[in-house]
Amino acid sequence: MSELGLCSRREADEWIENGWVKVDGQVISTLGARISPNARIEIDPAAARHQSEQVTILLHKPIGYVSGQAEDGHQPAIVLIRPENRWSGDTSPVQFKPSHLRGLAPAGRLDIDSTGLLVFTQDGRVAKRLIGQDTEVEKEYLVRVEGSLSEQGMKLLQHGLELDGVKLKPARVSWQNEHQLRFVLREGRKRQIRRMCELVGLVVTGLKRVRSGSVPLGPMPPGQWRYLRKDERF
Repeated sequence: MSELGLCSRREADEWIENGWVKVDGQVISTLGARISPNARIEIDPAAARHQSEQVTILLHKPIGYVSGQAEDGHQPAIVLIRPENRWSGDTSPVQFKPSHLRGLAPAGRLDIDSTGLLVFTQDGRVAKRLIGQDTEVEKEYLVRVEGSLSEQGMKLLQHGLELDGVKLKPARVSWQNEHQLRFVLREGRKRQIRRMCELVGLVVTGLKRVRSGSVPLGPMPPGQWRYLRKDERF
């Protein structure tokens, strides 16, 4: 079901446990059961209703918060997702419910000293699209740097560097202004941009994610959040 794009692997387990999956007319109750590639899979409408109720939330993460679990005394960014922090510019008709925090997880990460767009979702399909192994979704960053960048250094940033023995995918890198670079990446290795810059003699002094796929951060202030609208897709 995950390979067919119907849901995430975690959701597939939940649907099977709930009795929402039939194979060739028979309810499947065993997780990991093997079936024929030609088998007919039927999904109970209750699963679709469950998916439609799941939310995706966009947060402008400030510096000083970690993306996932609390660590070294720093709070996770999810603590900011409270009704009083909802952006006044949010046009979504969805009313906040405490249940929206249940199973809500970051689809990607931002370092504690980075800011910008951080996506939280209950929807496994969204998570798979953003952080799945074969994701091609672009993430765009504005990066303040110090140091001198040669023409060869710029070419290496765009393609030719490797981290931990693995070659990086081509990136779009250009000067935004005298002190700031614009990076567009299709992968998200740990501290990737900071490490890339170190390899060409630059020091990153500020990093902000301004877009994931076709969804921009926009004018939403740091520490505030909004719901992903029905007409928005990553």
